Amino acid sequence: MNKDWRLSVRKERPLDREQIWKVNAAAFARSDDADLVNRLRADGDVLLSLVAEADGVLVGHILFSRMTIETNHQRLDAAALAPMAVLPEHQSRGLGSQLVRHGLDQLRDRGERIVIVVGHPRYYPRFGFSSEKARGLRSPFHPEAFMALDLSRGALDGVRGVVRYPSAFGL
Repeated sequence: MNKDWRLSVRKERPLDREQIWKVNAAAFARSDDADLVNRLRADGDVLLSLVAEADGVLVGHILFSRMTIETNHQRLDAAALAPMAVLPEHQSRGLGSQLVRHGLDQLRDRGERIVIVVGHPRYYPRFGFSSEKARGLRSPFHPEAFMALDLSRGALDGVRGVVRYPSAFGL
C-alpha cells in the first residue's frame, strides 16, 4: 500500500463478517477475539461495529457492545469497546485511532454516555479514557488497563458499582 492510500470507515455489512474474523484473528495472533465478535453478534449485544477499508480492502475493525454498571441504586448502561483490531501489516499508521474516534463520535451522537475499555494504558488515554475515571468501578481486570470515558460530561461522577459485561465475554 503506498502513502497515497485512501481510508474509509463504515458500518459493518453482513458480507464483511468473514474478513472481520480474519482481521481480528490476525491482529491478535489467535482466534479468541474473532470468536468473541461472533458470540456478541449471536447474542444481540452489538451496539456498533465499524470496519476500516484502505483502498477498498478491509484492514481494521472495532466493536462496541452493551454492558452495564450496577450501583446500589440503579443500573447504568455503558458500552464496552472490544475488540479493536488492525491487520499487522497496516498497524502503526493511525487506522486504529481513526476507528476509535469514529466509533466514539457515533456513540456520542446516539446518546451513549459511558464507554469502558481494557487496553494499553499508553494508547487509550489519547481518546480521553482514564483508569482514574474507572476507579469507582469493580472489574476483574488490572486497574491500570481498565479505563473509562464519559461521553457525556460528568456521566461517571460519583458512580460506584460493578461492571457487567455481556455473557459472550465469559466473565
